[in-house]
Amino acid sequence: MTDNQNKFTSNFWSRIRRYFIAGLLITAPISLTLLLAWEFIELIDTAVVAIIPQRYHPESVLPFSIPGFGLLIVFVTLTAIGAFTAGLIGRLWLKFSENVLGRMPVIRSIYNALKQIFETVFSDTNRSFKDAVLVEYPKNDMWVIGFLTGSTKGEVEEKIGAKVLVNVFVPTTPNPTSGFLVFVDRSKIHDLDMSVEDALKLVISAGIVVPGEKNKTIPVINQPERK
Repeated sequence: MTDNQNKFTSNFWSRIRRYFIAGLLITAPISLTLLLAWEFIELIDTAVVAIIPQRYHPESVLPFSIPGFGLLIVFVTLTAIGAFTAGLIGRLWLKFSENVLGRMPVIRSIYNALKQIFETVFSDTNRSFKDAVLVEYPKNDMWVIGFLTGSTKGEVEEKIGAKVLVNVFVPTTPNPTSGFLVFVDRSKIHDLDMSVEDALKLVISAGIVVPGEKNKTIPVINQPERK
């Protein structure tokens, strides 16, 4: 083969490889998202439809099944419960139920913890994660991304004393649903301009996806001079 033929072959396979990777990067996230959504819908359908009498199943009336029927039942049920507890009778029933649970030693602790978590996550007035911040951890000149969740209160604040402390949740990579809570002096953390969503993308991608990298760069803090 001549040099021109070798060059043409090399360029051809280089383009094929580039196009293949581009196609993979485009289709993989979409395909995985749809797959996970479908698996979630099937999981809910299987669990919910199993407790519904057979005569009320869509297949009993229609010649085909309805994907998402269980999810629809869950949505309608939760909405109805929310509407019921918004009324006087519903509030009285809820208060009675909480009083009953409050008398059970182990159940009481679990219920109160779960209730507080869900109220924090789904609250309209208080976001669970307020801001993305940088915390110097686990030692000097090492930094991690954390999320400010509020001011430190209660016994922790009383024990530590004069410092103005804040609660910071430090997530793990690539699973940000796990992590640990640290109580940090407010003056020792650095606020980030990026949103909480962008900071989560940075954590999940292990630093590969840099939010706003076209017009922003991650600030370098206390970078030592090279000699």
